[in-house]
Amino acid sequence: MLNSLSTPVKLEKIAIHDPANMPAETPWGWHLVLNLYECNPEQIRSAEVIKQFIIDLCDLIDMRRFGDPIVVDFGDDPVVSGYSMFQLIETSNIAGHFANQSNSAYMDIFSCKHFDPNVAAEFCANVFQARSSQGYFIHRD
Repeated sequence: MLNSLSTPVKLEKIAIHDPANMPAETPWGWHLVLNLYECNPEQIRSAEVIKQFIIDLCDLIDMRRFGDPIVVDFGDDPVVSGYSMFQLIETSNIAGHFANQSNSAYMDIFSCKHFDPNVAAEFCANVFQARSSQGYFIHRD
């Protein structure tokens, strides 16, 4: 796990919007789309923090990683420049982008193995010390 914060961060309650029309059958997959705002700039600008985050997130939500995390810092446009991350998992992938100018993070966790979106969202927000967030948890047929 990543180091805990020395001072608590005020975090709005993360509201994950579950699909209203969840089918009676098990869907093919689940997808958490998560936006994190007002993140700690040091956290989102550290390749080491991001790599460890991916490993810890996969352990937390019980996803088997395939290969090492990919973390690349790029972008000429200051509005969108920052690290991007990608991790193949046995059941699909985890991706994200960190925007330096706005100190925001945009995460996608997609898996055909069910996971708890609230656990994943809270972990993401805590690691990157987001002050607010919003997310959607959808099913894929």
